[in-house]
Amino acid sequence: MIGFERKVFEVQNDLLRADGIKLLQLNICYKCNMACKHCHVEAGPGKPEFMSRDIIETALEVLKSHPIESLDITGGAPELHPDFLYIVKQARQSGRHVVTRTNLTIFFEDGMENIPDFYAENEVEVVASLPHYTETGVDRVRGEGTFSKSIKALKKLNMLGYGKEEKKQLHLVYNPMGAFLPSSQKELENQYKKELSPYGIVFNRLYTFANMPLGRFREFLVRTGNLNTYMNSLQAAFNPCTLTGLMCRYIVSVGWDGTLYDCDFNQMLGLTVDIECPDHIKDFDYAALARRKIITDNHCYVCTAGQGST
Repeated sequence: MIGFERKVFEVQNDLLRADGIKLLQLNICYKCNMACKHCHVEAGPGKPEFMSRDIIETALEVLKSHPIESLDITGGAPELHPDFLYIVKQARQSGRHVVTRTNLTIFFEDGMENIPDFYAENEVEVVASLPHYTETGVDRVRGEGTFSKSIKALKKLNMLGYGKEEKKQLHLVYNPMGAFLPSSQKELENQYKKELSPYGIVFNRLYTFANMPLGRFREFLVRTGNLNTYMNSLQAAFNPCTLTGLMCRYIVSVGWDGTLYDCDFNQMLGLTVDIECPDHIKDFDYAALARRKIITDNHCYVCTAGQGST
């Protein structure tokens, strides 16, 4: 057993296992209009990875044919995929709840101006990245002018009822700006609401995620000599109470090429689902995947540190 597996086994006398499939996650592209410093998929404008229409149709059929409650669409900037609107519409027609991840600034790219209205029309749950509540903090991580665009985007979503109406959920995501763990999620949420209220912005919840030591953030840790220190801090902050709520226990993540993973992070490491399960969407086996062993490694300490990532 690796360190993380051993730690889990010590806590629950068993390995980490799936507890059903509530959500199907599609990573439909790595292309993005931004190149954020903490991005674990190393997304950017020049990325060529796009999910094919054939894989999309297969995934939509899987969603329709099994008791999976929600579809989670991510990227890159998923809105840049030419079939993004089609995916949302088809999932909603199948009666599934749709969640999408957005960087907010995408709304200002050519052809993306109507995306907020589209979200509202289809009652898409929006999870928006806003790594800090100050202009300096956001622009430092994501580039000059990003905070201003994000504020305008959030105002637009609020105007459409997001953060105000029950069926138009708007959540923000906080990421630390360095090699340290986030503080209390509740305290940060209160601070975000206080700092954003002068702009007239409201939202439902704040999610705090520690930065995953993958992609650009790992390069930063190595470059600054902080990798071992950061990993040690994650291990020291291990919280056994987070194990029951880990996302990997309730989702199946589909890579842009149709390969199946326990989570988006495992995708970047090439760690496919357990060998006892088919590892491609075309061979989807609901029964096997719903009770599978979760493939873990020491990066999983990120999701169990402190309050965890649920």
